[in-house]
Amino acid sequence: MKERSTLLATLLLPTALWAQQLNPIRIGLHNWATGLSSPTGLAHAGDDRLFVVERPGRIKIISDSMQVVSTPFLDITDRVNDGSSEQGLLSMVFAPDYATSGQFYVYYIGGTGDGVSRISRFFVTDNPDVADPDSEEIVYTWPQPEWNHNGADLHFGADGYLFCGFGDGGSGNDPDNHAQDLSDPLGDMIRIDVSLPGDTFGIPADNPYANAGGDTLPEIWASGLRNPWRFSIDASTGNMWIGDVGQNAWEEVDMWSSTDHSGANFGWRCREGLVATPGVSQAGCLAANDYVSPVGVFNHSSQGWCSVIGGYVYHGANWPHLANKYIFTDYCAGDFLTFGEDYDVDTLLMTTTAGYAAFGADMDGELYVANTSSGQVRKIHDACPMDAPTVTFDGNELSSTAADSYQWYLNGSTVAGATQQTYVPTVAGNYHVVVSFGAPCTLRSETELVLSTGIAGSTTGSFRIYPQPANDVLFVERSAEDQGRKELQLTDATGRVLRNGILALGQSRISLDITGFAGGAYVLRLIDAATGDARSIPVVIAR
Repeated sequence: MKERSTLLATLLLPTALWAQQLNPIRIGLHNWATGLSSPTGLAHAGDDRLFVVERPGRIKIISDSMQVVSTPFLDITDRVNDGSSEQGLLSMVFAPDYATSGQFYVYYIGGTGDGVSRISRFFVTDNPDVADPDSEEIVYTWPQPEWNHNGADLHFGADGYLFCGFGDGGSGNDPDNHAQDLSDPLGDMIRIDVSLPGDTFGIPADNPYANAGGDTLPEIWASGLRNPWRFSIDASTGNMWIGDVGQNAWEEVDMWSSTDHSGANFGWRCREGLVATPGVSQAGCLAANDYVSPVGVFNHSSQGWCSVIGGYVYHGANWPHLANKYIFTDYCAGDFLTFGEDYDVDTLLMTTTAGYAAFGADMDGELYVANTSSGQVRKIHDACPMDAPTVTFDGNELSSTAADSYQWYLNGSTVAGATQQTYVPTVAGNYHVVVSFGAPCTLRSETELVLSTGIAGSTTGSFRIYPQPANDVLFVERSAEDQGRKELQLTDATGRVLRNGILALGQSRISLDITGFAGGAYVLRLIDAATGDARSIPVVIAR
């Protein structure tokens, strides 16, 4: 049985709910390269270059922002079949020991017509920016029964074995049930040892079907996938995140540990998303709990999704708010999402831009996304890197950290006219502030509980003493009618002076530090410097 402890169907948040989230993370996209031909993949070689896979059969190098090296790193257009939209050169990955071996791997469709899937090894030349197209060693090959659903992504696990995701072979509803048939790799994830020389590969001993025998392919690591066009392996946790492109109703994101070799079955063609596949007979299908359920599903009709694009977990240093966030999108909808707690969806960027087809990371863990329609590569950044505001209360006045604009709230309701950085509360309650740094950066503070205000203090004549009871600071404030010099003495019950202060000519307020004073009753004496007249006002300190 393949079960998860918490598996929720997640829906794209409507705009109204999206706007109400508490300090949601927002991303932006910087142009990083343009003028590319149908980019379908991104990779790095352990240095500061970014490599872009072009579907017609070339790999280009982006040397820096908006700098694409004119000479292709690899050109194999002479053997790539890109006759249909899901065919072509579709992915690449560098060997873990690339710095010494100079080896990298590509997945492409070769042959004619529906074509044949190939995983091939190539070698770099003495020029680090140019690979040798004649060095090809075809490591793995499989004929395709249709032109579509070719899968195609490649990634190495932490143990050095190569993972590759295959689609179910195309057509609709997997008519030949490839994804549940372990005698072919279609609809499966394979895991192979490519450390062997030449055009051979090995079977890792801990593959789930390594010793199954019969018609079962020992290279199969997981099954039940429709078209895992893009997946990634989180280098920190080992979790494999798979964007599995759906049929007519649902897109799904699956997650399984790349170190769990128990043979996960993700359910296709019996299951689409979290439901039995509409229009497909359930004869021969297992119970729903026998399949690994997706961690996220997205609807075609209500959300405008058509082809989920699996992404990456962010491990860069530039944007702390994005740390450990899995970022993904959809080819049609163009919205960028991540998962929060219990796999609920957080929207990072809402767009109407179609064509995003692949993510990639550079050597520093910064993330990029390629748009196959526009020929662009864009770099992901935090659109709101500033911290949320913090609020302090000095016993009289609430104050926010700096921003462009402010709005104060009491018990969740707007305080009319309270749009400055500071606000003097007149009633007790829960206060917070919402600040803006310009669209889309509207952030909210934590709640500050105000138990007492100046209104609750003691008043004698033109003087106000607050808060009452006091804690660490006591404020003395007077009206404009009494602006003469005053001496202040805070005494205990025996008359011993514990704290002195002076209200100078024209000074309207003074604070007395009472940190560390024991709780109890005290007396504040106000002495007129000109006449010597004194007033005594009871003060309570709470502990």
